[in-house]
Amino acid sequence: MRNAMTIDVEDYFQVSAFAPHIARDSWDSQPCRIERNIERILALLAAHDTHATFFTLGWIAERYPQLVRAIVAQGHELASHGYGHQRASDLSREQFHDDITRAKGLLEDIGGVAVRGYRAPSFSIGSRNLWALDTLRDAGHIYSSSIYPIAHDHYGMPEAPRFAFHPLNDAMLEFPPSTVQLFGRNLPAAGGGYFRLMPYALSRWLMRRVNQADGQPCMFYFHPWELDPEQPRQVGISAKTRFRHYVNLNRMEGRIAHLLRDFEWGRVDQVFLKDAA
Repeated sequence: MRNAMTIDVEDYFQVSAFAPHIARDSWDSQPCRIERNIERILALLAAHDTHATFFTLGWIAERYPQLVRAIVAQGHELASHGYGHQRASDLSREQFHDDITRAKGLLEDIGGVAVRGYRAPSFSIGSRNLWALDTLRDAGHIYSSSIYPIAHDHYGMPEAPRFAFHPLNDAMLEFPPSTVQLFGRNLPAAGGGYFRLMPYALSRWLMRRVNQADGQPCMFYFHPWELDPEQPRQVGISAKTRFRHYVNLNRMEGRIAHLLRDFEWGRVDQVFLKDAA
């Protein structure tokens, strides 16, 4: 079974947990590492003959258009992560509309392809702001991967369906990050910090369970900064934030390589949209 490999294209200083410590107006003065990290990811995917979906910030695309063109030229799907990595739950309807339309326009102009998919920063669409899906549809998106059906201190909608669904009862589609249901709760099986924290064998077991027991493809994600143990270390952050962000960064690239060997992967549109009708 082919699964969906996705990358959330943002730099380390744009992580939501760092927002209280790194001012947004200082982003342009931060030492960026996105170029080298995207180049590493593209090389890793090429070595395993894998295509993926890159949910890309408009802020990044605007400053590094060559990265967007390289993503498209190498056969990957270009999708949106919004413009400025602001949580959808922190924005008004008008602000959210402005953010997603700005990002979509930039990505399409630079990449020369239609941008159909969107992922909210920090999976920040949930029960309190489902109106954001109407806005996405009206802006021309046909799918989202923004609702994480787990309980988490910063995001999550545990009552949401675990697999692809139509949240608006129309053409709009939501493709949630993968979970496994055990002991009456949904456990994350989709990547990110959980993938860095858990032993690789456990992550592999969880994803195989989704494929074999549920008969569903996985939706996996990671960030470019997760392959970069040499990134600048932040000071003044809490112990929990420090642990979540930096745990096992030095192991991540090897784990992704194992994952690319152990499973079949493709772009979101190739894995999910071909059967969406």
